[in-house]
Amino acid sequence: MARIGYARVSSVGQSLSTQIAKLAACDKIYQETQSGTTAKRPQLAACLEYLREGDTLVVTRLDRLARSTYHLCQIAAELTRKQVDLHVLDQQINTHDATGRLVFHMLGAIAQFETELRAERQMDGIRLAKARGVAFGRRKTLLPEQIAELQARRRDGITIRNLMKEYRLSKATIYRYLNQAQSL
Repeated sequence: MARIGYARVSSVGQSLSTQIAKLAACDKIYQETQSGTTAKRPQLAACLEYLREGDTLVVTRLDRLARSTYHLCQIAAELTRKQVDLHVLDQQINTHDATGRLVFHMLGAIAQFETELRAERQMDGIRLAKARGVAFGRRKTLLPEQIAELQARRRDGITIRNLMKEYRLSKATIYRYLNQAQSL
């Protein structure tokens, strides 16, 4: 029954020292400097892999552990599957007892509710903007006449490289415009 710590900061300029000091009572500490939004957090993956039944994962704050409510729920499910408790020091959450589990799930539910409310407000805003005629997405780089000209020049044997230079477009965009003619 080990206490395993996990500490993370988002950028190189930040220090792990405060978190490490708070996790000093842990038997082992995994630490990394990695943005919470990135999918690749090798030390977190190693930490979760290392945990065994009866262990306790210790973090200073929930936002140091998960990048979103969904991610937190995934981690919680993994900890439950492995029969590992979670102890969040600064927020005084400990899933070892019923009260801690209740608080943890209530915080997760509230966070999920806030996320859904934000998404609903965003969709309402998008609907209103569309009703006012606001166009979303990136504007087309070429006008329909230019697209037809590009397609004709390619049929005449002009290379993709030359078309890229002339129209100042990426190879993928050139091919997308060329494939438009085939799909129509």
